[in-house]
Amino acid sequence: MADDRRAQGKAIRRKLMGEAYADKIDNGLYQHPIMQKFAAYTQEAVFGTLWNRPGLDLKTRALICVISDAAQGREAELKIHLRFARNQGWTEEQLSEALLHLAGYIGAPLVREALLAAIETFKEMAAD
Repeated sequence: MADDRRAQGKAIRRKLMGEAYADKIDNGLYQHPIMQKFAAYTQEAVFGTLWNRPGLDLKTRALICVISDAAQGREAELKIHLRFARNQGWTEEQLSEALLHLAGYIGAPLVREALLAAIETFKEMAAD
């Protein structure tokens, strides 16, 4: 069962990231033995279980992650989840607006950092 969840999780992760970006991450950072353990865990538990649950589509789940990352000031994860969100159909304008909406709830400094991360991520994606 765990192997099935991991296989499903790997497929969802690649769909969210995009094939080229998933290859880049897998062939770089996740070649280290410690990160291979982390990848195995997240592929099974996070992508294979959480992202695979019924009730919400991948597009909605991606936006939830963007908002959560921005609220916590998690820039590295935010960049990954912005990529997920764009690959699931959210536009740059919609994502920027969602982040701006947070200013009244989490504060301008966190939103500023999130928007800077978004600009960087959108530029990287455009160059790919």
